[in-house]
Amino acid sequence: MRILKIASILLLLITGAAITVNGQCKAFAKKTCLPELGAYTHDGNYHATVLSEGEEAELYKTFYSDMEYRMSICSEEGIPPVEFMVLDVNRNVLFSSKESGNARTWDFKLQSSQQLRIIIKIPSSGQQSGTPASGCVAIMFGFKIKS
Repeated sequence: MRILKIASILLLLITGAAITVNGQCKAFAKKTCLPELGAYTHDGNYHATVLSEGEEAELYKTFYSDMEYRMSICSEEGIPPVEFMVLDVNRNVLFSSKESGNARTWDFKLQSSQQLRIIIKIPSSGQQSGTPASGCVAIMFGFKIKS
């Protein structure tokens, strides 16, 4: 009975810590990343998570034809520059930040509506100094409203 009580308390603490970290990451996205969309209208979604060196995350998102979009990545200081790649359904690379001088934004317009796969990665710095660096990484999407 005592073990069950301790396990329940630990579960609550872990869940509470995860919610706090996620909330802090969302606040970071709102404060730091949202302005990087510039003249583009934010789509209303905040995609943010904590990543460590060597980790990656994937996101699938549908984009519509003949609309102008901006995709923007930002991260907390202290972690290596975030790399991101955008692939179509056939796994063709449409954009690579690594091949574009570590670009943090990508402005684009698609000829047809499609779901794209976005891969976000924090490369390993190569230093073996113990704990890998980690921090909040956010990706924001904006679009231009047709007039």
